Amino acid sequence: MTKRTVLVSGAGIAGLTLAYWLGRYGFAVTVVERAGALRQGGQAVDIRGAALDVAERTGVLDEARAAATDITGMSYVDAQGERIAWMDGAFGAFDPLDVEILRGDLLALLRERAGDHAEFVFGDTITALTETPDGVEVTLARSGPRIFDLVIGADGLRSTVRELAFDGDDALHDLGVVISTFTVPDRWGLDRTQRSFVEPGRVATVSDTRIEGEARAALLFPSEGRVYDHRDVESQHALLAEVYEGAAWDVPFLLAQARRAPDFYFDACAQVRLESWSAGRVALVGDAACAGSPLSGQGTSVALVGAYVLAGELAAADGEHRAAFARYEQRLREFARVNNKFALGMAKRVAPRTPWQTRLHLWQIRMIPHTPGKNLVFKLIGRQVKKAATAVDLPDYPVPEISPR
Repeated sequence: MTKRTVLVSGAGIAGLTLAYWLGRYGFAVTVVERAGALRQGGQAVDIRGAALDVAERTGVLDEARAAATDITGMSYVDAQGERIAWMDGAFGAFDPLDVEILRGDLLALLRERAGDHAEFVFGDTITALTETPDGVEVTLARSGPRIFDLVIGADGLRSTVRELAFDGDDALHDLGVVISTFTVPDRWGLDRTQRSFVEPGRVATVSDTRIEGEARAALLFPSEGRVYDHRDVESQHALLAEVYEGAAWDVPFLLAQARRAPDFYFDACAQVRLESWSAGRVALVGDAACAGSPLSGQGTSVALVGAYVLAGELAAADGEHRAAFARYEQRLREFARVNNKFALGMAKRVAPRTPWQTRLHLWQIRMIPHTPGKNLVFKLIGRQVKKAATAVDLPDYPVPEISPR
């Protein structure tokens, strides 16, 4: 029997997880990635709830725990870098079972698992999709045309597959916040900690990466109608310089390092909202289907779970894509919706706009250690996070013992 062929666009968390599971189920998988190699660096991401089960079944959980950032706390600093407040633990870490890991480290683990189960084509991208009764004719920018039974877009917030097969980028909904992340030298001696500096309308944070002498920076601010081109890096640096002009603490150092960083990232915090995650023989998974934005804190978990379920449903349906895509979406819709709700509230609070809001924000942080019932408050928040992270029925799909491709 001829193997069904699947093209996965994107070698990110969703794409690599999908490639591994589809390969295990006997599909002939090709992964195409625009970048010339697996992307390195990236912010810390969280694996929690149902995604922990997926990571374990995929065989990467133990190694992910060993590579975890193990952040012990965050200090808020003033213009001179003096600590004015402290929070125990990493931001958003409410359950000791959760794993926070650098995105690049998780990608390396997933790539190793998927390597024997898929063909990888780096430095290429899809330019056209034409569905026929028997498959999808795919035009690749460098490799030329090929035909696949199915095409899966796992290519992120600004998905090329979604643009080609799902009526452009109308699905994007901007949350009014911009984020930029990049690697910087650790001049602060962070040692498993984070530092955050907050001024009205702008936030700067640095975090330890567990790599000697290295840290990760994040700059975050309300977009407030500011215009930039997500493809034009120079316009992005110009906007950062405008927004952070005159900022205190080590912000000038961070802006200078942003221009030198090989892994500079800059984009809107946005959500993807679609009526359907599939169109004929083409489907979407992870951020391409239902991005909640970095503010949700659940993008990695939704990507892991979504890829696992999509692969499992395709296997259970013996490759009959219509039934598989429908069941996949039915299982995941509510999970994505519940998790994405977090981002909507965070967008209003994550970057205080006015001096008064900034003072209130820092006062609340200072008061946490002295607030009666603070543990109860964190427990209540933790319960909400856990409820969202486990808001999916994770099936047990039979996995045949097959040989690598």
